[in-house]
Amino acid sequence: MDALQAYGMSDSEQSDDDMEISKGKSAERAIVMAPDVLSKSVIKEVAIVDPKTKEIKSNPKFEQLFKAESGPVNPFKSEQQRSQKNTLTGFVEPAHLNEFHFNRQIRSFDTLGYAQNPTAETGTTQFIGDVKKAETEKGVSLFESKKTGGEKRKRVRNDDSADVDGYTGPWSRFADEKTVAKPSPELQKQMDEIVKKRQEKSRKFKKDKEDSEQMAEESSTLHLKEAEDYQGRSFLVPPSFTGVNLREDYCPERCFVPKKLVHTYRGHNKGVNFLQWFPKSAHLFLSCSMDTKIKLWEVYDRQRVVRTYSGHKLPVREVAFNNEGTEFLSASFDRYVKLWDTETGQVKQRFHTGHVPYCLKYHPDDDKNHMFLVGMQNKKIIQWDSRSGEIVQEYDRHLQAVNSITFFDKNRRFASTSDDKSVRIWEWEIPVDTKLIQNVGLHAIPTMTKSPNDKWVVGQCMDNRIVLFQLVDDKLRFSKKKAFRGHNAAGYACNIDFSPDQSFLISGDADGKLFIWDWRTHKIVGKWKAHENTCIAALWHPHEKSRMITAGWDGLIKMWN
Repeated sequence: MDALQAYGMSDSEQSDDDMEISKGKSAERAIVMAPDVLSKSVIKEVAIVDPKTKEIKSNPKFEQLFKAESGPVNPFKSEQQRSQKNTLTGFVEPAHLNEFHFNRQIRSFDTLGYAQNPTAETGTTQFIGDVKKAETEKGVSLFESKKTGGEKRKRVRNDDSADVDGYTGPWSRFADEKTVAKPSPELQKQMDEIVKKRQEKSRKFKKDKEDSEQMAEESSTLHLKEAEDYQGRSFLVPPSFTGVNLREDYCPERCFVPKKLVHTYRGHNKGVNFLQWFPKSAHLFLSCSMDTKIKLWEVYDRQRVVRTYSGHKLPVREVAFNNEGTEFLSASFDRYVKLWDTETGQVKQRFHTGHVPYCLKYHPDDDKNHMFLVGMQNKKIIQWDSRSGEIVQEYDRHLQAVNSITFFDKNRRFASTSDDKSVRIWEWEIPVDTKLIQNVGLHAIPTMTKSPNDKWVVGQCMDNRIVLFQLVDDKLRFSKKKAFRGHNAAGYACNIDFSPDQSFLISGDADGKLFIWDWRTHKIVGKWKAHENTCIAALWHPHEKSRMITAGWDGLIKMWN
């Protein structure tokens, strides 16, 4: 106090000075804590606010804040592209909407086709979508129990069990159900016109119509001088001067591999598809070819062609004799199965379903020999009765074309193979398969053959194998570990055959070679070039030790002995 008074300062003046000093210190702290602010000189007469920024470091005026961006306008952008966006598809503004009202309107729009416009002004009602329907329905939504047509249909029920005649239970008819299914005359006329146009455009309808109009001429040519010998016997009777026992029950004790070519049969212009021995005696054999011809040949004597059967427009795939040999069936790619008289060459019956037949098989029993099975391209096996010419049964379980049919178990069952890589077992005249054989490593089997002792069934597999199926206790079992290999038959339906004593197995291949395997050791004991093209068929004579015939796609049939 004394010092201050010495300088001539009073108490009031001293307190004023202390207040100024404290204010200066607080101002300095405020300057340090304040953010960086751009000076007034930096702010220019342009848009100083970037639309993408979220922070403004100045306090612009209203004109500056909403002023347009500086710079020229991009002439290559549309107005939609130049508009401000905060998402990839546009500008989204937050809105507060009740969840119940939102679900109500969106479900009404999805089901009824209209809904209230959420962007309409308050107090007004606007609709989006089908506006006319909304005005007609007065904007009724699903919340007001609007019927959409998808409700459960009502039934005319009578649950009174005492009413015997009128009791319906849960199986009564619908209230709006129409009991008359006949169309009106006008609708029937329109339907007939539509069906007629579809039939005219259909390729199948045109093809069937052409086939019916231009059916192949059926004829037969006998190449012998006389149809009967001096005793009145036809060529179907086995000769007695061959030096070979041709009785049905005769089987040679031991068979041998043939060593040389004995005879070559020439007569077909194109490749041969199938060979078939004459039943029981095998003094004749039948061949069918891609030249649409079927020929009957002699095995002994002059080894000539006996009769030629012509009656198909397209290649013949397979033929099959009946038990007596008096008749045979032929299946062709012209979609016809024909029944021929072997001796006269006349066509007795024609069977047609509109699909290509792939394989034929008569029932082996004498009392059922009038029945035969045909494996079709449309995945079905059809059973015909040759006496009436009508279809008796259909076996429809395969997924692709049927390739072969083999009877076993005393002819009470049969096995069928297909392109679907499966083997199905069927009971005779029962259209449901009893067993399915289908393995991962099993390929399609185009042909199958049963062994002479009825204990094995072999099949030509498409992976260059001949697979085995064993008949044990009347059941067909696949032998995974046993197979015959060495030939190249993939992609070709090369037929397989056994020697009469079941000591050898023969098959051709795609290179025209003939292979002979030993049945017990599964080793190749014979192999030679039999044809210039694919050797498609090979048959061992059922009454001789080493005689066999082969057919190839070179049009030749060769006999070996």
